[in-house]
Amino acid sequence: MSDQIRVGEDAIVHGDDRGPATEIAPDLAYRRLVMVNVAFFGVRGARDWVLIDAGIAGTATLIKAAAEERYGAGARPSAILLTHGHFDHVGALETLLKDWDVPVYAHPLEHPYLDGTTSYPPPDPTVGGGLMAAMSPLYPRGPIDVKQWLRPLSEAGVPGMPGWQWLHTPGHTPGHVSLWMPATRTLIAGDAFITTKQESAYAVAVQKPELHGPPMYYTPDWSSAHASVVKLSQLAPNLVLAGHGQPMHGESMLAALHLLARDFDAIAVPKHGRYVNDRRPA
Repeated sequence: MSDQIRVGEDAIVHGDDRGPATEIAPDLAYRRLVMVNVAFFGVRGARDWVLIDAGIAGTATLIKAAAEERYGAGARPSAILLTHGHFDHVGALETLLKDWDVPVYAHPLEHPYLDGTTSYPPPDPTVGGGLMAAMSPLYPRGPIDVKQWLRPLSEAGVPGMPGWQWLHTPGHTPGHVSLWMPATRTLIAGDAFITTKQESAYAVAVQKPELHGPPMYYTPDWSSAHASVVKLSQLAPNLVLAGHGQPMHGESMLAALHLLARDFDAIAVPKHGRYVNDRRPA
């Protein structure tokens, strides 16, 4: 079976493109930064808003410009939320914190990669799929050290995002989380599943509407990754923003997500690689 699920163009969310960030709901916008998305929660002009993930290194100026265009001059968030701590989700974090000095929330299992303690396991370039995978040994594995600002996510909910829930969706990393708003069935999936073929530089550039499992070259626990996709599929989201690729919505997106959950081994798990032999039966 293919390692991708093609989704119709009708599944792409064509949001309001005013300014650097694209609004896909009144309180949710995103900014694509080369290969990864960051999200902004909060209606345009709000005083209290939240940044979700922090892009790749060198993009702090772009993130701040998008924030100021959406929320006003000198805007800074009430908090930064991390789906996980991989280099392409925390690359601008330390630079932003020097200016913003705000709390950073992540799952406790992700803290060792964010407090200077532990590096992530090595990526696996042998999974194939394209240049992004082949180059993965060059990507930073951390750890970064933001313990001064680091806070654990708790059962109390998602800081600064009333009505939202955080869901532990491990596999891609031990402390990976996704964010869920039941009232609107909106899902911020992080890298639990993505909507582009992240292993291929061409696919990352072109952004064809496809559903994939988490990036293969940086996912060490495929059993947990499968369980996480099943969990998110069962929510039946209507609007999805992933860490990589375009936002999607509607019935064709949901059908593709159900197919990914059902046939995860054939679609998402690489045929060979460093971590494939550790795959446990679901």
